[in-house]
Amino acid sequence: MELIRPEELPTWVPGEVQLASDALGWRDVALRSYLYRPLDVRVPPLRDFMLVAYRQGPTQMDRKVEGPWSHEFMVPGNLSLLTRAEESHWHWTKEIQVTHLYLSAGILAKVAAESFDRDVAGVTLRDILKIDDDMLRGSIAAVADEARNSILGGQLLVDAVATQVCVRILRRYSRVAFREERVTSGLSPMQAKKVAHYIEEHLDQQVVLNDLAQLTRVSCSHFLRQFRLRFGCAPHHYVLQQRVARAQHLLTKTNLSLKEVSADSGFSDQSHMTRVFQRFLHTTPGIYRESLRP
Repeated sequence: MELIRPEELPTWVPGEVQLASDALGWRDVALRSYLYRPLDVRVPPLRDFMLVAYRQGPTQMDRKVEGPWSHEFMVPGNLSLLTRAEESHWHWTKEIQVTHLYLSAGILAKVAAESFDRDVAGVTLRDILKIDDDMLRGSIAAVADEARNSILGGQLLVDAVATQVCVRILRRYSRVAFREERVTSGLSPMQAKKVAHYIEEHLDQQVVLNDLAQLTRVSCSHFLRQFRLRFGCAPHHYVLQQRVARAQHLLTKTNLSLKEVSADSGFSDQSHMTRVFQRFLHTTPGIYRESLRP
């Protein structure tokens, strides 16, 4: 099933674009405002979740998603929700101005996983045509203001507001499906391979727990438990093991100085490498290298 992007919606729902975040490069969030004439339209399944804020023009609104038609009289300040990946049919009778806020499946799943501390299989919004929610209304207005002015820290502000919106939606307007817990087995072989490869590729950089958790799309606390079950140690301990292994390889196969070896292996400095070597191998990098000489 092909899902349409926010910028493709005017193909099916013609209207005058009054504001758009398309050129701002935001991740996981998009915003577009429209002036619409009265319309009767079928909308293909959307890629993202959509929140509609009604700004001007009261109208009778009829909508059908999966079940029966919903009928509401919409006034400025009301909001509608539309889940992703579902075809919908809309009909309204008066000219209106609306703002659409789009949230990616990824951000809602991530916030759900962190909120419930469980592995999320999917999130759907309940079929709600009309809500009156000050928090969501204010959040959409804040994102619209950022799209309109685009000043320093825009992505940070949008990320923060989007997280708040996701939490609100999860608490009041959604259904969440969870994957079966595999507490006894830890990370799956595929997840473990992906995490190990990421650590190997980033050993010479700071390896952040949140980045590792995002690879498996679970919360940090859940990732810690699953990692321990699969690898038998905490992520920090595993990273140190891999840094020691890389340093051993470099000490054996190259003529790099101890300072260069420590940097290429991801240690903060040479003394840090020495302390970790003593902890894991009960020797120093210099003595280890000397012991390998014929």
